[in-house]
Amino acid sequence: MTTPTPDQPLAKGVHDYVDDPRNDDVLISVNGTLVPRAQAVVSVFDSGFVLGDGVWEGLRVVDGGICFLEAHLDRLFEGAHALKIDIGLTRDELTARLFDCLDANGMTDGVHIRLMVTRGVKRTPYQDPRVTIGKATVVAIPEYKSPAPEVAARGLKLFTVHIRRTGPAEQDQKLNSHSKLNCILACIQATEAGADEALMLDDAGAVATCNSTHFFIVRRGEVWTSDGLYCLGGITRSNVIRLCADAGVPVREKRFSLVDVYGADEAFVTGTFAGLVPVREVDGRVIGTTPADGDRAGPVTRRLRGLYKELARREASRPEVRTDFARPGAAE
Repeated sequence: MTTPTPDQPLAKGVHDYVDDPRNDDVLISVNGTLVPRAQAVVSVFDSGFVLGDGVWEGLRVVDGGICFLEAHLDRLFEGAHALKIDIGLTRDELTARLFDCLDANGMTDGVHIRLMVTRGVKRTPYQDPRVTIGKATVVAIPEYKSPAPEVAARGLKLFTVHIRRTGPAEQDQKLNSHSKLNCILACIQATEAGADEALMLDDAGAVATCNSTHFFIVRRGEVWTSDGLYCLGGITRSNVIRLCADAGVPVREKRFSLVDVYGADEAFVTGTFAGLVPVREVDGRVIGTTPADGDRAGPVTRRLRGLYKELARREASRPEVRTDFARPGAAE
């Protein structure tokens, strides 16, 4: 990977990562063909490029397995069905393609996969799905990508933006679509304010979610998150809710306001890439207190973070052992 210049910095905030030169040589799966990173391209007439017409998943690879793969596939296929996109592959075929790509790269741990499905190539750059020709475009980009440790140590700074999350009557947030313009605008506003991530509200001003992660607070021993109507059905979010229930930690999906946030004992965000990351500040209000060891995570956040790491390793889907696979060279 090319080292960024001063005017091309690495991403900051919750998705800040440790740069890894091995990514220069990764093979990327483009419609089932493994090609070197520099040669991995799609058509300028592709629906994803022209219109953001597609769905995607972020997947984490741990100990040779893909964490919560079945839940991610559920969301991917459900989103494609809602958009009337025929992926053209069964779940088993798509799973095999993912593991073929990992095998070809010799990747077993510390890897993040971006799995993208678009409606496919269009005859002309126009929104009508009927001008799409051929099959869906399916791309998997695996990268060695580990969260930057200093991010979790210092905690995140959030800023509440004026960009609102849309509801089911506009663009339903349950769709993990390529169209993320409102989240991008929120990210820009938060960055300009000097924050790591944007905190977004729903149309009535209740706390909804962040621009790329899900938001939780801890108040008097209870874990709160939004009612979920204005946010993506997050895989990590749902697993944290499940862990709370299993561990006897009271958890509530409810509507709450910024006043509740400012008075919280702890706050954290969740996502596939970084897991659970503590929040140290929201709109200039410090959340909780700094522990003696300097780790911004409070006691509930620490406990859930540890439980989540164990769960991710325990529930990672692994392929059957194969002996017939050989790493390809260039594109086939």
